[in-house]
Amino acid sequence: MTVQWRKSSYTGGANDEQCVELGRLAPGAGIGVRDSKAPEDGHLTLTSAQFTNLIARIKQDA
Repeated sequence: MTVQWRKSSYTGGANDEQCVELGRLAPGAGIGVRDSKAPEDGHLTLTSAQFTNLIARIKQDA
């Protein structure tokens, strides 16, 4: 399965140095999060629950 990565909607453009990409991994494997400037470095794998908690925490701390 090929993962379709997409950049965060908060990315500031081509020269933004703080970009992340998200990708839905194989069914049941979770969500991948990676640095768009260094995709060859791999990704962090989160379950759907972990991803939901991460987003909630980011919103809380913003």
